[in-house]
Amino acid sequence: MSFFSFGQSAEIDVVLNDAETRKKAEHKTEDGKKDKYFLFYDGETVSGKVNVTLKNPGKRLEHQGIKIEFVGQIELYYDRGNHHEFVSLVKDLARPGEITQSQTFDFEFTHVEKPYESYTGQNVKLRYFLRATVIRRLNDISKEMDIVVHTLSTYPELNSSIKMEVGIEDCLHIEFEYNKSKYHLKDVIVGKIYFLLVRIKIKHMEIDIIKRETTGTGPSVYHENDTIAKYEIMDGAPVRGESIPIRLFLAGYDLTPTMRDINKKFSVRYYLNLVLIDEEERRYFKQQEITLWRKGDVVRKSMSHQAAIASQRYEGSASLPSSLLSEDSCASASE
Repeated sequence: MSFFSFGQSAEIDVVLNDAETRKKAEHKTEDGKKDKYFLFYDGETVSGKVNVTLKNPGKRLEHQGIKIEFVGQIELYYDRGNHHEFVSLVKDLARPGEITQSQTFDFEFTHVEKPYESYTGQNVKLRYFLRATVIRRLNDISKEMDIVVHTLSTYPELNSSIKMEVGIEDCLHIEFEYNKSKYHLKDVIVGKIYFLLVRIKIKHMEIDIIKRETTGTGPSVYHENDTIAKYEIMDGAPVRGESIPIRLFLAGYDLTPTMRDINKKFSVRYYLNLVLIDEEERRYFKQQEITLWRKGDVVRKSMSHQAAIASQRYEGSASLPSSLLSEDSCASASE
């Protein structure tokens, strides 16, 4: 992204104080590619330097002030003209005047609140960035630097398993069980499926992880479903009394924490989708919501307060009532 236009007599650069030691994290951009950005957590201080370099040393640069901002904003792609800022901090670096030589200005935003995780989706983007600006009468000179924020969560030991009994009368009766309802992003989903009654010739069975992104409110709600993973459970016909184990490792997939009603603008939820396909290509399925959360590699003491807040923010129920799982009738299914 270019921040300089023809005729500008200075360039701006933003450098973090701990740039050499701060960890970086990969984050998806709007075009689907992944770039690395400096990683921050809620409550951490953001500090550094703004370098203003004159293109023509000795020639003075008049300005109406120099400032730096720390911004957290949400952009809905169908409403690109409006940016919804949930964090907006400003530091004045210099009063109106003139610069006759290149200068460096220090800045510090202390214990900055960063309540939400950085996110780039199909219809929405939540980003944090620093923006340094030399204010001028005609055209400002500015530079933005994006950072990535991860939210760390801790959950209590109470993490109930998911047990469901579903079926189609006189055709199919199965039970499936997952070891818990909340998983961290590098967790393993462990479960088992029991076939109690099988009068349908099933040829294929899989579990999908589906991400559902919801944006907007009221009549302007948009839902986008994205299948993140497909895990084949079996390829062939099960028999009555058979049980099939499930072990799905999450670390290899592009997942984010569950996000519920973020700033009243969007939500991101995850579902396990059990799919059965019979020999006549009819599909039978059942969805179950799960909660995903981010576990810190090393949870520092300074993160404890942030983690407690994040736990309250993302914790929710992942239970759904038992019901039929077929999208087709099995009245004509083979005995």
